Amino acid sequence: MHAETLKTRTGQFPIGFRDCLEDSIAWARDNGFAVLDLVKNVAEKRERARTVALPVGAMDLPTVRSLITADEGRREAAVAATTTFLRECSGDRPAVFLTIMLPEEPERARRENFEFMVAAYSALSGILEECDCRLVIEGWPGPGALCCTPEGLRAFFAACPSERIGVNYDPSHLIRMGIDPVRFLHEFSGRVFHMHAKDTELIAGNIYEFGREQPPTFAKSIPFGAVAWRYTIPGHGQTPWTGIFRILEQSGFDGFVSIELEDANFRDTEDLKKAGLLHAGQFLTGC
Repeated sequence: MHAETLKTRTGQFPIGFRDCLEDSIAWARDNGFAVLDLVKNVAEKRERARTVALPVGAMDLPTVRSLITADEGRREAAVAATTTFLRECSGDRPAVFLTIMLPEEPERARRENFEFMVAAYSALSGILEECDCRLVIEGWPGPGALCCTPEGLRAFFAACPSERIGVNYDPSHLIRMGIDPVRFLHEFSGRVFHMHAKDTELIAGNIYEFGREQPPTFAKSIPFGAVAWRYTIPGHGQTPWTGIFRILEQSGFDGFVSIELEDANFRDTEDLKKAGLLHAGQFLTGC
C-alpha cells in the first residue's frame, strides 16, 4: 500500500477515479488513490469501501431518465425512489450524487423537457437539505441532454436555485462542444462541487477532412469519440490542468478530482485500464 495518497500539486486536491475495474475498491486502496466514485450497486460498494477506509466521491443516481418525463405519475415515483436512495446512501460527511439531465423522450421539445426537469429537481431540494448532501450535474451532451452549456445551466439555476445542486466540472465535454473550459470555470466555479478528470484531443486533420456538422460517409468513428475528437486521459488532450486547479483553489473548491477513464487507448483489457489510471494519476500529481 502506498504511504501517501495521490493529490494534485496545485490545490492538493485528492485524486481518485470512477469505478471501472473488476475490484476497484481494493485496487484503488493499494495504489494510492484517495477516493472512488461509484456507478452501480452503490449502497453495497459504499459499505465495502467504508470497511477499508476508502472515501467515496460521487455516487450515480439510478433514476435519471425517469425524473425528466411528461408522465407526472412516473416523475413523482422517480422523485420518491430518488429520495429513498439519497437517504440510504448519504454518509458521515456531505455526500455527493451525480446526475445527467437526460430526458425520457429526447425527441420532445427541449423547453418542455426543461420544465419537467425543473419540477423534478425542485421536488428533491428538501431531501438534499435533510440529508446534508449535494447533487452535481454532469454535462454529457447525449441525446436531448439539458444543462450541458452555460445557457442551460444559467437557466436551470435561476429556475431551481437550491444551493445543494451544482456542477460536475468535466472539461472534456466542454472542449468537445467548443466551449472554453477556463471561461466556463470562471463563471461557474462557485457551483463546482466535484470534477471528472478527463481530457479531449481535437484531431486537426480530421476536422479539416470531415468538419464537425456531418458524420463521415466512409470513415469510422473513434471509440469514446467521433472522427474529429476523442476522449483521453488527462495530459493527452487540450485541457490546461494546472490553470484549472489554480482557479478551483482560489474559489475554495473542497471536492475530489476523479479520473473518468474513457480513453480508447486504455480500455480494452483490465491491465490497460489500470495503466491508464496510473498514468493519469501520476500526471495530475504534477499539475
